[in-house]
Amino acid sequence: MRSDGILGNREGSGRKRVRRRERWLVAMGIVLHAVYMLSIFDIYFKTPIVHGLDPVTPRFAAPAKRLVLLVADGLRADKFFELDTDGNHRAPFLRGIIEKQGRWGVSHARPPTESRPGHVAIIAGFYEDPSAVTKGWKANPVEFDSVFNRSRHTISFGSPDIVPIFCGALQHTTWDTYPHEYEDFATDASFLDMWSLDKFQSLLNRSREDPKLKELLQQDNLVVFLHLLGCDSNGHAHRPYSSIYLNNVKVVDHVAESVYNLVQDYFKDNRTAYIFTADHGMSDKGSHGDGHPSNTDTPLVAWGAGVKYPRPISSSNHSDCGFKFVDDHVHDAPTPAEWGLHEIERVDVNQADIAPLMSTLLGLPCPVNSVGSLPLDYLNMPKADEVEAILSNTKEILNQFLRKSYIKQLNSLYFKPFKPLSHYSSMLEKIEGLISAGNYDAAMDLSQNLRTLALQGLHYFQTYDWLMLMSVITLGYVGWMIYLVLHVLQSYTSLPGNTFEMEQAVQKNNRGKIYLYGSMVTGMLCLLLLLEQSPPLYHAYMIMTTFLWIQIISEYQFIKTLWKHLSGRRVNYIIKLLVIATISVFILEFLVNSFTERKLYTWCFLIAGATASFYLFKSFPWRSGIPIFVCIACWFLSLFTLMPAEIPDNNQLVVSSGVIIIIIGITARWLELHVGSRKYWQSICNFKLKSSNFSSLFYLQALLVALSSGMVYLSTVHRTEKRELLASHQLINWFVAGLSMVLPLFSETSLLSRLTSIFLGFAPPFLLLSIGYEAIFYAALALVLMAWILFENTLLNLNVVNKSSDSTKSVTNHLFHGSDNRSLQLSDVRIPLVFMVLFNVAFFGTGNFASIASFEISSVYRFITIFSPFLMAALLIFKLFIPFMLVICAFSAITKLNQVPRLGCYFLVILFSDVMTIHFFFLVRNTGSWMEIGNSISHFGIMSAQVVFVLLLFALTNTYTKDIQCNSTVPLTRKAN
Repeated sequence: MRSDGILGNREGSGRKRVRRRERWLVAMGIVLHAVYMLSIFDIYFKTPIVHGLDPVTPRFAAPAKRLVLLVADGLRADKFFELDTDGNHRAPFLRGIIEKQGRWGVSHARPPTESRPGHVAIIAGFYEDPSAVTKGWKANPVEFDSVFNRSRHTISFGSPDIVPIFCGALQHTTWDTYPHEYEDFATDASFLDMWSLDKFQSLLNRSREDPKLKELLQQDNLVVFLHLLGCDSNGHAHRPYSSIYLNNVKVVDHVAESVYNLVQDYFKDNRTAYIFTADHGMSDKGSHGDGHPSNTDTPLVAWGAGVKYPRPISSSNHSDCGFKFVDDHVHDAPTPAEWGLHEIERVDVNQADIAPLMSTLLGLPCPVNSVGSLPLDYLNMPKADEVEAILSNTKEILNQFLRKSYIKQLNSLYFKPFKPLSHYSSMLEKIEGLISAGNYDAAMDLSQNLRTLALQGLHYFQTYDWLMLMSVITLGYVGWMIYLVLHVLQSYTSLPGNTFEMEQAVQKNNRGKIYLYGSMVTGMLCLLLLLEQSPPLYHAYMIMTTFLWIQIISEYQFIKTLWKHLSGRRVNYIIKLLVIATISVFILEFLVNSFTERKLYTWCFLIAGATASFYLFKSFPWRSGIPIFVCIACWFLSLFTLMPAEIPDNNQLVVSSGVIIIIIGITARWLELHVGSRKYWQSICNFKLKSSNFSSLFYLQALLVALSSGMVYLSTVHRTEKRELLASHQLINWFVAGLSMVLPLFSETSLLSRLTSIFLGFAPPFLLLSIGYEAIFYAALALVLMAWILFENTLLNLNVVNKSSDSTKSVTNHLFHGSDNRSLQLSDVRIPLVFMVLFNVAFFGTGNFASIASFEISSVYRFITIFSPFLMAALLIFKLFIPFMLVICAFSAITKLNQVPRLGCYFLVILFSDVMTIHFFFLVRNTGSWMEIGNSISHFGIMSAQVVFVLLLFALTNTYTKDIQCNSTVPLTRKAN
């Protein structure tokens, strides 16, 4: 019998060799994707910090003797500036400063809009060392300079997550933090701001009796930093439009007013400069991290010594409208009318510009790693001092460029310099000449131009190795995909067995030479990298890529056999192969586009539901409700990708979904007991089973689902009433979630019973981690997975009917030697493709997984309310993994139903995933807004990681699915063998 394509059957050598090779292939796949995923850190997440730099001593008098920095963590610009519902100012003191005493604007943050990156930008002047992402944005993976380092003394009070970053290793500092236990999302966190104020007030009071402390406070170059966490904690817990958050804005204003009065009364010299700002904003759903304006727009208010007074807005004081900030917002954007500030000049800055502003006010050198541009519109200085301040800022950035250029030239065999700055020394001489001649305007323009070129040069050397790395990684992914195809064809197909075996002997003799020459080439490439002192990961990328291509070349005899096989096939077969390949690529491209447009899934399931039900209507020789069920299930799931990615709170919907889940479980149980005797259902049901133990288990699981729904209601009510989560509720939630996931292991082993038990088993933890419509999504996804199983079961029954007249030999030709699985056929490609679609729906069905802000932290409040980032993140990730586990369990059941090798299908899933991965690799952007750049990188990271955690989920779900038994009709035919 002619097979259904290349993907047929081959009775090759023993299965032990194949299993050994597959274990090696899986291990290599994990290592390869882990290594290649790290390439984004070398390309886009490379640390901007360079060491060995000398500070640039300023040549101007310090306008201020001391500086007070107030950072309101998580304070949105709009909530700070806008008037309340009664037309009053939320921050009356700071509003008075804006109108009468200082300057104001919006500070534009760059994603990731998290606390550590924001504070690093404000205090150190650069946009975070991205390698800190591996340490939760908290530890210091690379030491860096900051305004605090340059100060004579720094006083700091605030959060234990922020203050130690800048003061922990600093000798000339006085600091304190409150315990982590204070960061409780179940309470009003505004008391944290008052704690910082009380600490500062206590310090001033203590200095009146402590001469040494008083002497320290009277020194110049003093910095006072108060970190105010209240808005961030209340924004997470209660949302930024809640009365608690908005009241916290008033608390922050009170803290600013109190600090100002304390400092003015204590020093009485008007030599203090004040900066009030925020590290990031807060989205409407109480999260932050991405580049949405609600997260990137933060308030900035400056006043005191060295700061200009307010100025009415006019056409003459508008800057270049073509300039864009780091969050891609245009310069001189219109001020919202509801802020009531359209008559006062607004001066927006990039967040990193605040560091050189603070350094200039204190007359200190800018932090040596700062990339911020000094905002002159805030400074009240003589023209000569303004030029000197700009030149100092320019020289500091230029020094970084020269250091990076020197390091790269020192280690490069072929160095390509940044040509626009090849004559930087003559530009500096010209600036000095203009200053000496008193031509300050020309000197300032030339200084700013040199600073712009220096920033461009920094970016040039930051991406110097970009082309080489992209080429190596791309070749590596292509080689991996080709090698996967070769393995699937060798291990799971019916290519001419005799030809393959005869050519194996020839191939073994030539492999030694290929490996030898390949090792020599790899060694030469690594030697070149070694001479250039490239990082160790560069060697890893090169070794992985060359190793894969050596493996491909060593299979040249098999490739020749494959070519001969394809050349000898009929044209119809080649056309069929190309059509299936085209459809596969179309589906994968659809999935790629779905990362940016979730609504595509709506059309996908509307069309899939109609098409599948039409096919089933035509295929069933008897009347059945299955086609209608398949259509309704697909159409029901299509609704969820039309819903907002920001999941709104709906406690009643979560409780109701528990009832829906129980109804689905009861329906599945009824099918198992009453229709399992019918021919169609025999492969997925075990109607003969009447054990009371399994019935009791089902009732217990249903009871746990009901209990979890009740606990959702009780826990939410307690939190809504601003009461702490009761310890008894917390204990019950943990117990119900843990017990329910163990029970499916003891359920009946028929396909429908086991999958129903798994569905009910993971429902309680998912419900307890849900806050809105995602709980209904869980039920809808389960219905579509059941529809997929019923569709595959229909195809299986039709194939059995159609092939019942074929000879026994035609059946056994599709069986592995010594295995119960048949070999893959070309038509089996549909299984991993459908899996890919459903797996990605599990990603995006209830949100935008690619956005950091899509993680809804309130989901974990029924298990924990005390701030614990790693435990909270673990619970969030577990919640996201539950739908994936349902999909993989259904996938495993279908491979058993169709008797195809699950590992072979897994390799096809990897292959399809990597087609998407390499596409995303090319879509990674280094231009445009940082939000677009960040999203493109996260898409690549998601797909790279997907290959690894799919394998982990396969291993985990195998615990639940390995005992599934399908009463297939195919083994009956096999017995004749």
